[in-house]
Amino acid sequence: MGKLNEAASKKIVEICKRYKDEKTPLMMILSDIQNEYGYIPLEVQEVVSKETGIPVAEIYGVVTFYSFFSLNPKGKYVIGCCLGTACYVKGAQQVIDKFCEVLEINPGETTKDGLFTIDALRCIGACGIAPAVSINGKVYPKMSVSQVTNVINEYLTAEGKAGAAV
Repeated sequence: MGKLNEAASKKIVEICKRYKDEKTPLMMILSDIQNEYGYIPLEVQEVVSKETGIPVAEIYGVVTFYSFFSLNPKGKYVIGCCLGTACYVKGAQQVIDKFCEVLEINPGETTKDGLFTIDALRCIGACGIAPAVSINGKVYPKMSVSQVTNVINEYLTAEGKAGAAV
């Protein structure tokens, strides 16, 4: 989104107006904005604050509390590495570390080419297949460090960048 242009600003105002009669509209507004743009930067939060009268600090608190909201653009492929207890005990930390090493980013960051984002998640409800990783909703069960490069290459191949991962 970059700097908030006039069209984007109008769209944010329109989203806010959809929920003007709701008693507690913030989650619905933020959800629609996240779905529309993929993230909710500070400039957008300021527009929402102006339109709803909700302080920016409160909006920021909600955006940063819930993991499905993001302050920054996400990559085309969002790699969610579960670090819940069952996954952690079965090696999830090593798996996420390997994703970070291969992609040269940290959790919460996006690769320079905009393809991958790594998110450290607390629990994805897949304890029976731990450690679990999800990429755009596709779950990879019993993920191991040795599988990470192959999984990344699967997506690079789809992008016409076969073999780019080490």
